[in-house]
Amino acid sequence: MLKKKFKLFLITLFLLSFTSLSYAQETFLSLKKSKVNVRYGPSFESPIKFIYKKVNLPLKQIDKKENWRRVIDFKNNSGWIHWSQLKEINSIIPTKDKILFENPTNFSKPLAKIKSGRVLIVQKCNGIWCKINTDDFEGWIKTDNIWGVLD
Repeated sequence: MLKKKFKLFLITLFLLSFTSLSYAQETFLSLKKSKVNVRYGPSFESPIKFIYKKVNLPLKQIDKKENWRRVIDFKNNSGWIHWSQLKEINSIIPTKDKILFENPTNFSKPLAKIKSGRVLIVQKCNGIWCKINTDDFEGWIKTDNIWGVLD
């Protein structure tokens, strides 16, 4: 009886570790360059599907194979990018219009209205607020309705 419980425990432990590994691959990344090829498959011989022309564009990594990352953008376009063209996430995109505040509170002074779809550079996040900067402003926005932050 003890052997059966031990075997069941080991099987459960194995399945839990396998499940956590599959979720560990999903993360956000950003583009390093202002021109990045997105391919149909994970190799340089694979044809180019489209080209991103926006540095710091946030992308969600959904798969990886050797030095290639399969990514999806906030408009659900997907493809493979070589890892050398990517960096750790440092940007977000609001999916709805947002208000930029001076401090991380709704009672703070509003600084600007941020339009949806704009790439914002993140300095830091503290849960429900992220400190960002744009070309003209620096301030805080709430992290609801944001592409580039894992829940």
